[in-house]
Amino acid sequence: MTADPALHRIDTPRPLIEELRALLGDRLSTSASVREQHGKGESYHPMMAPDAVAFAQSTEEVAAIVRACAAHRTPIIPFGTGTSLEGGVVALHGGITIDLSGMNAVLRVSAEDMDCTVQAGVTRKQLNDHLRDTGLMFPIDPGADASIGGMTATRASGTNAVRYGTMRENVLGLTVVLADGRIIRTGTRARKSAAGYDLTRLFVGSEGTLGIITEITLKLHGIPEAVSSAVCPFPSIEDAVNTVILTVQAGVPVARMELLDSATMDAVNRYAKLDYAVAPTLFFEFHGTERGVVEQAEQVEAIAADFGGTEFRFATRPEDRSRLWQARHDSYYAVLATKPGSDGMATDVCVPISRLADCITETVADVEASGMMAPIVGHVGDGNFHLLYLLPPGDEAEYARAADLHERMVLRALAHGGTCTGEHGIGYGKMRFLEAEHGEAVAVMRQIKAALDPDNLMNPGKVVRA
Repeated sequence: MTADPALHRIDTPRPLIEELRALLGDRLSTSASVREQHGKGESYHPMMAPDAVAFAQSTEEVAAIVRACAAHRTPIIPFGTGTSLEGGVVALHGGITIDLSGMNAVLRVSAEDMDCTVQAGVTRKQLNDHLRDTGLMFPIDPGADASIGGMTATRASGTNAVRYGTMRENVLGLTVVLADGRIIRTGTRARKSAAGYDLTRLFVGSEGTLGIITEITLKLHGIPEAVSSAVCPFPSIEDAVNTVILTVQAGVPVARMELLDSATMDAVNRYAKLDYAVAPTLFFEFHGTERGVVEQAEQVEAIAADFGGTEFRFATRPEDRSRLWQARHDSYYAVLATKPGSDGMATDVCVPISRLADCITETVADVEASGMMAPIVGHVGDGNFHLLYLLPPGDEAEYARAADLHERMVLRALAHGGTCTGEHGIGYGKMRFLEAEHGEAVAVMRQIKAALDPDNLMNPGKVVRA
């Protein structure tokens, strides 16, 4: 995958580098290794390094960096942990990457109000470690130990979204540095408001194209009294998906419901040294009271049995559950390990739950007919599934075939009333699908971008073309 040929690199002026070095000292790096590290996420998109990396430590420092870049008309790319999957952190035009990982303080926790405020560089695991003695948790779990700022900027979700929602539902307010260096605060700690435009939701999912998120106020949730996980194989993907659909329609409040196809289960078994059946498999997790968890599990077990899922294996000890879900989160690396040296082209779509079986089975048939290897995993409780194409490095023909299959999958999802991405985001990898999904609304997005970033300096070349 290559960048848009219309893009051009803007050389960062030497006076700007000197100005930022005076501001940051050793926290401005122009070394090749640091720049290259910040020029690529965890995806197949090629590395495109910035001209320098600024390691910020406060909102005011981010604002000062942005003002300096704005004065020199130099692009700015925010960076958290680098786990983006659609090229969101690459420096398409060169410029300055602002690394927010040093802004990693938990600023406030209110156990009574079940909320907290954190700096953008705090990771989800760090936050939950901090919350451990409060009886509260932050449930959004995209798999990677991503930063809260990055998760907010990409509207992340993950395995718990079926019960707890996505970042959209769990962000109460933000501190944002705008393209001209102004600092604004959106939202309040109140659980609802009818005051003015919802700027918080505007920046959630904006992928750094409208401003740089530096602080986030989050909704927290109580740690459940009881947690139980289960794994169940099925005769076919269709049987597994039909189990998911009926479970959702029956109103069972499952916390997690994940699908892994046969190829992924085989890879996970080898990678994590497990012994699960090599078959389309659902991973479940149930949260609630002791009795409630038992009732949820019994309901789902009965539904699964109607579709050939008769071998429920439960995990109730924390260490067993942790091992099970770590295996699920490692599925990307497990699949890559089946063909060492391959490039992984990961993609996702999301559809209404009633259309999930059709969309997945049609996609599977499409991939099988192509002869390519593209295992499927999915957060199927909310209609979101992923493919991982394994491709020979540098093989343009195979990349083109994968891109064609990917486009057909996206258009199929849109035809079913879905979206081109449930959680990976747009970056620059999926920009071409926005028109098909949103039509004239994309023009409105461009107007918003132009109003907040008239010089197109904030992560340019991502989400919408200016």
